[in-house]
Amino acid sequence: MVDAHAGGTGQAETLLAPVVITASRIGQDLWQSPATIDSIDGAQLREGQMQIHLSEGLARVPGLVVQNRQNQAQDLQISVRGFGARSTFGVRGLRLYVDGIPASAPDGQGQAANFPIGSAARIDVVRGPAAVLYGNGAGGALLLYTEEGSQPGIWRSGMALGADGLWRLSTQLQGRLNEAPESWSYALNLERSATDGQRPQSAADRSTVHMKLARHMGDQRLLLQYQQQQVSALDPLGLTRTEFDNDPTQTNANALRFGTRKSVLQRQVGLAWKYPLDAQQHLELMVYGGTRAVMQFQAIPAATQAPPSHAGGVIDLYRDYAGLNLRWGRIQDDVGGGQLAWSAGLAYDWQGEWRRGYQNFVGSTLGVLGALRRQERNQAANADPYLQAEWTRQDLSLSAGLRHTQVRYQSADHYVVPGNPDDSGALGWSGWLPMLGARLALSPTLQAYASVGRGMETPTLNEVAYRPGGQSGLNTGLAASSHETVELGLRGRHGHAGWSLAVFETRTERELTVLSNTGGRATFQNAGRTRRNGLELSGDAQWGALTASGALTLLNARYRDGFLTCDSTPCAAPTASVAPGTRLPGVASQRVWAELAWQMAPAWVWTVDMLHSGKVPVNDLNTDHAAGYTVWGSSLRWTQRWQAWSAQAFVRWDNLQDRRYVGSVIVNESNRRYFEPGAGRSVSAGLTLSRTF
Repeated sequence: MVDAHAGGTGQAETLLAPVVITASRIGQDLWQSPATIDSIDGAQLREGQMQIHLSEGLARVPGLVVQNRQNQAQDLQISVRGFGARSTFGVRGLRLYVDGIPASAPDGQGQAANFPIGSAARIDVVRGPAAVLYGNGAGGALLLYTEEGSQPGIWRSGMALGADGLWRLSTQLQGRLNEAPESWSYALNLERSATDGQRPQSAADRSTVHMKLARHMGDQRLLLQYQQQQVSALDPLGLTRTEFDNDPTQTNANALRFGTRKSVLQRQVGLAWKYPLDAQQHLELMVYGGTRAVMQFQAIPAATQAPPSHAGGVIDLYRDYAGLNLRWGRIQDDVGGGQLAWSAGLAYDWQGEWRRGYQNFVGSTLGVLGALRRQERNQAANADPYLQAEWTRQDLSLSAGLRHTQVRYQSADHYVVPGNPDDSGALGWSGWLPMLGARLALSPTLQAYASVGRGMETPTLNEVAYRPGGQSGLNTGLAASSHETVELGLRGRHGHAGWSLAVFETRTERELTVLSNTGGRATFQNAGRTRRNGLELSGDAQWGALTASGALTLLNARYRDGFLTCDSTPCAAPTASVAPGTRLPGVASQRVWAELAWQMAPAWVWTVDMLHSGKVPVNDLNTDHAAGYTVWGSSLRWTQRWQAWSAQAFVRWDNLQDRRYVGSVIVNESNRRYFEPGAGRSVSAGLTLSRTF
């Protein structure tokens, strides 16, 4: 497929992964795309919001669920059409990118907390068959592009305050070194936020730095990026059914006893370069590298750590990673009355990590760094050659892509003691990922499209770390899952209104799921076949001073095959039967978002919004559910400009009815602490000042 970038202020022109990108939610690029993509402008993510979590601004995208766990030690819970819903921490089953540079590791694990919302130009959300062109673990893709420096320059600083001691300070500075067209542009984003947390043991502090330099020399482009994030967060853990029903504001006693917490420091640099070979051909190169250090204290009882093979209750992880994407592209006009764009490339990503485990106690003192219990060097790498092409004319588009992914893991055990043998080993998977799509203009105001694709998802390094039955060593019995998706869609736009509709079905072979959770160790298995079918509908309409927006998702996600799993700990062998037709855990069958905005006066906007979610099963056996809920919110925004200065302020009310509800679930949690409470009624407010220079 061809890249579709809009140049100019606020649009990042950089090397991207191979997929169509859009410049507006129903702009020309999206209008003619044979794929399901929503593009959310950066201003929509920031206006009237705290600007701390992606969950604040992405509810308007159907098929996408971004849950705020109210627990920054575990990051956001993000899923697309059910992919990623089972993740107990971080993001998996989806691919994440910032300015075209991966925020997901080769094993499929990623973090969304390092998305710099304050400097976002837009976020593109790719769903369906088009996502498979991103490679392994791409049930969907989230692509954030940051603002680019312009002339005149812009300085912007803001602050916001919320409930439970929540605050945020941020500054953005953008400009050019001089007025020459080929001069360097710069963009700097600094963010700091902290909270006391809505529950005991849930305080957090986070800081982010994002810097970008870009230069356009005719058709040649160069981009340099640096990003750093530091997080210190306490972990309140989930609640059992009884605990949640009695008091959802409490924290489990084990979290307090062990001082569960997590600290993260990540640094990354990247370079993207586009070089024209002639009027029709160009080369693109993206290279990046970074480090990530994590220290996490868990609530694992001391007695559980007694066996020599136990890895302890503290995770100490130091990871270094790097990658590149090299692509050749060619564009030809007047091919069958349309334009043909095609490309070929190679993507390579690598990560190496030292993973150490320690006891979380010294004598009778809990929650401190104790004796070493694990030390290993792990590596993961993928090498993916790919081809893609798209032919487009005004009334018709045809697209095709093919990617071959190879994923390899290696583990070298450096902690070998009596009772804990050498657990070194290696694993590997590979697969072909094809995609076909077509778009047809039925009329000047109506477009139809269809696509089909096949993807794959390997287990992450964490998911292969342990074998069933308490055995040490890599779980070599795990296979990669594969999925095939077919989708049909319609798009329409009529005057000041636009809408899109997609229906889809995804069939998965060898679905990965939890087998058991024992002593702080999760083991996984391939559960067989699943089916996800659903409908996504979204639209916007304007009548004078009123604007209405809405998104609807209907998703039926179920196991097609029965299998055995563990229902208690310890679990020597699985005996609990999951019947065919059982719902996939962590997935709501319906989700509705709606917003009405009223431009009360040139400077004032008032909004009312609603979010409804159906009930969510918490485990494979469907023995319990998080109840469905509906929450309402409202905001009042004010904007004023004085020559070079401008100011924006907001007041926002969330959960107006003070509804008690489960905001997210921890799927298959071994201690049945499935429930993470949603936020109660709260008020937040913020002010931003800007100046051009």
